[in-house]
Amino acid sequence: MDLELDETQRLVRDAARKFAEERIAPVAAELDRESRFPRELLRELAELGLYGVNIPEELGGAGAGVVAYALAMMEIAQKCASTAVTMAVSNMVAEVITAFGTEAQKRRHVPRITSGEYAAAAFALSEPESGSDAGSLRTTARRHGDRWVLDGQKQWITSGAHAGVTVVWARTGGPGTAGISAFLVEAGTPGLEVGRPEDKLGLCASNTVPLRFESCELPEDALLGEVGGGFSIAMMALDGGRIGISAQATGIGEAALAAATAYAGTRRQFGKPIGAFQAIQWMLADSRTELDAARLLCLRAATLKEAARPFSREASMAKLYASEAANRITARALQIHGGYGYVRDFPVERHLRDARVTTIYEGTSEVQRMVIARKVLEG
Repeated sequence: MDLELDETQRLVRDAARKFAEERIAPVAAELDRESRFPRELLRELAELGLYGVNIPEELGGAGAGVVAYALAMMEIAQKCASTAVTMAVSNMVAEVITAFGTEAQKRRHVPRITSGEYAAAAFALSEPESGSDAGSLRTTARRHGDRWVLDGQKQWITSGAHAGVTVVWARTGGPGTAGISAFLVEAGTPGLEVGRPEDKLGLCASNTVPLRFESCELPEDALLGEVGGGFSIAMMALDGGRIGISAQATGIGEAALAAATAYAGTRRQFGKPIGAFQAIQWMLADSRTELDAARLLCLRAATLKEAARPFSREASMAKLYASEAANRITARALQIHGGYGYVRDFPVERHLRDARVTTIYEGTSEVQRMVIARKVLEG
């Protein structure tokens, strides 16, 4: 792993940083308070190439690679974690279609994602009774003449109300993972019903909804990949998605530490800045160390994926460590702020709320430990 960034990676990181500072930071708190999906902001983000960082240029992407994507995610997440998760899922769906779609599917959907013509893209795997155990999903897809008919429900779908296209997993065969297939469902398809947005603790400017499919008819060419091949598509997508969430968590942690460091230098108690006290210094030291470790784990996984080498274990390690570190770091940052950290006039309470879900979505910390342990035992 080369710790020096190449020119493309630096350019992508710097463009994301500039956009985050100039366009996202001034409105992030307002978006959070109003639980407002930032459609126009996301279009601008897409126009910068940040909806398709690892997508080939011929499909409208930046073709900059996985490391550049992770760096961009860190920058966006520092200013608004909600915007970052919308970006993460849209990139993930664009990659899934690019990797597994037919030429027609790729040409139809990927440029619309990368350009921002689609406000977002969505990934519909979880269900009300199927979360970590994705193989137990109940949504069905049956053939009806030359069409597919979807019936069932999905839960916790990021950007589900705004997605131009959603990848939906459904059971086309018997029980178990071998009976699962993936489909591309476009916005406005009859039989697709978008539920009430969830009233969440954090990531309030990210849209999260349930989806319902009731006799939802799809053309035959809506099938993504092979019949019965959907579960492997989902697992490969989630491996890559975990790199994005580790980058998001690292970015949230960076924002919290920056706020805490600045506050520790200006807040005075007992006649000196609170940063002069060892208790505060050790909180800052632990946070800085953990963030550097999280960043390195994330970039290691990104480097392996970019080199087309196995990266499942490393992605799980990055996601596990970065998400749990972000929760510790945001809690310390709030503690350093004291009572001021508990009010919305200061950003650390938002960072703490936003960090909490990173240990849950894209595979819980417990699932990451299962993945890592299995790889360790395999030798």
